[in-house]
Amino acid sequence: MGTEGTVPISSETIAPVKAGFLIKKKGTWFLTPEGELALSKGENEFHASAARAYADWRKDHPREIKEEVFAPSEEEQSLIDVGKALEQTEQLAYEQIEGFINRLNPYEFQDLAAALLRGMGYYTPFVAPTGKDGGVDIVAYRDPLGTQSPRIKVQIKHRESTARVDEVRQLMGLLQKDGDVGIFVSTGGFTPDCRTTARGSHVHVELIDLNRFVSLWQEFYPKLTDEDKARLPLVSIYFLSPQE
Repeated sequence: MGTEGTVPISSETIAPVKAGFLIKKKGTWFLTPEGELALSKGENEFHASAARAYADWRKDHPREIKEEVFAPSEEEQSLIDVGKALEQTEQLAYEQIEGFINRLNPYEFQDLAAALLRGMGYYTPFVAPTGKDGGVDIVAYRDPLGTQSPRIKVQIKHRESTARVDEVRQLMGLLQKDGDVGIFVSTGGFTPDCRTTARGSHVHVELIDLNRFVSLWQEFYPKLTDEDKARLPLVSIYFLSPQE
């Protein structure tokens, strides 16, 4: 968390973090799988579980729980300011990228997902045309003929609502051969049941929400062709590192 001036440390805000229920990425707080599980039992249980976990953490870290006031030096404040500027810029960039993706129609986003797979080193011999796709939107291979594992079948849901567990199970049912891997991309995210089902599946099903999709696009962007880069063009900017 960024700190400015003098800020007291509050157990009310730190408990879900120390419990491992929340994690901050690019200025936005996200639920971890543990947090999703706790929240699925109700908001009251989420806070109660966080409080219990934080109490255990306090017992193991007695030196870190004093209610202190942080007064940074001039040099430390400079680093804090740089960190805050970086965090704010990353958040603004993510919001712009997210907005761009959300404005794409389902087939434009499908082409974007295929471009990402190509940037990751896969061939995409099949990208579903307009109309019914039989549950598979993209087929991706490690080699041009699909003789090497993994052979990937991709299901894409580009919408605001979360993917349902029955949709994930439908994709699992299509993975019939050894070496088949499923990827489910949902810009609306996934329910906790979806994630539990995927983790417990006897076949490999990878779930990719919008935040992870953007992170992968940023990571593999340099490896994309110019044509694929143009589908979601990015530009790099450089900051002084806030870390000493």
